[in-house]
Amino acid sequence: MLNDTMVTLQGHVGGPVTLRQAGETNVANLRVACTPRRFQRSTDEWVDGETQWYSVSAWRHLGEHCARSLNTGDPVIVHGRLSTSTYTNKDGIEVVGLEIDALLVGHDLSRGITSFSKRPSAAELRARAAAGAAAAAGSEEQEAGAAGVVAA
Repeated sequence: MLNDTMVTLQGHVGGPVTLRQAGETNVANLRVACTPRRFQRSTDEWVDGETQWYSVSAWRHLGEHCARSLNTGDPVIVHGRLSTSTYTNKDGIEVVGLEIDALLVGHDLSRGITSFSKRPSAAELRARAAAGAAAAAGSEEQEAGAAGVVAA
């Protein structure tokens, strides 16, 4: 991490977030569009610059949360490691892609409001599962009793 290039960008989700398995780990992939705006004094108006596109990967719980929370067009802030990849597109032109391995992703609250739900801890998830299993067992006993069947 010492020599990694860290970036923070502000932009909009450019399409649906896809969640997939990479081995046994979840990863969400999304595209973020960043369009700089500058005030042009000569015309006394704001002018949009050229949109820059970034591919973002969010791993594990962050990826799951991105897939459940983000929609196309949402304003976001992404912080993570920047890397580049070079490939040849369908027209035979060599292209450099900008990729971010996200460490933090959130809605840009300067653009609107959001609601936050804390992810339950592992202990809370186990307790919910145990309560659900106990309720299911109780329900089976009630059904058996209503049918006149006694458990041995």
